[in-house]
Amino acid sequence: MLYQLIRVVAVPVVKLIYRPEVRGAERVPERGPVLLAPNHRAAVDTTVLSLVSPRRVRFLGKAEYFTGKGLRGRLMAAFLDALGFVPVERGNAKAGLAALESGRKVLDDGGVFGIYPEGTRSLDGRLHRGHTGVGSLALATGAKVVPVALTGTEKLLPKGKLFPRPAKVTVEFGEPLDFSRYDGLDASPAIRRAVTDEIMYAIAELSGQEYVDKYHKRPGEAA
Repeated sequence: MLYQLIRVVAVPVVKLIYRPEVRGAERVPERGPVLLAPNHRAAVDTTVLSLVSPRRVRFLGKAEYFTGKGLRGRLMAAFLDALGFVPVERGNAKAGLAALESGRKVLDDGGVFGIYPEGTRSLDGRLHRGHTGVGSLALATGAKVVPVALTGTEKLLPKGKLFPRPAKVTVEFGEPLDFSRYDGLDASPAIRRAVTDEIMYAIAELSGQEYVDKYHKRPGEAA
């Protein structure tokens, strides 16, 4: 119910104020498991994509965001759930596997799961090498993969700012990618890498970003 309320109330308000341009939304399959694979430019990307997607999208969210106490904590958890966030523990050796398992459950149920293949926001504006989790999920579930290009969100919510500002934002959904030709080969690291690279090239073509064939450093990592 809260999700429907957000769609009915928040989406028109966001579109009126920020006027995002959405292209290719009709390319998202109307039913069945779908992986949305967007580039990642700003913290607001998940919210923008959740609001403009024609289907409800589930994303991973830090579990601690769902465990606040009191009325405020319950309201925050309900709001995040309505936006499509799935709580997952982070910061331990099993976190990566738990994240993939959460995504697989959404896809096995025929839902839409969003995953940022780069793993973190791009701080230099370039598109970086994708981690193979997106390839693993596509191969293991048979989900169609829809590449997505977000443009302008880094200006909508610049790094270090708390509130959005007016900016031209474009969200473009690409043609679905089908990897059924690799059925039964999901255990192969080489196949997972090939699938992931194909997804990244599709994102680069949509976004127009320079592609860098190396992983982006996470904040705090040594150069």
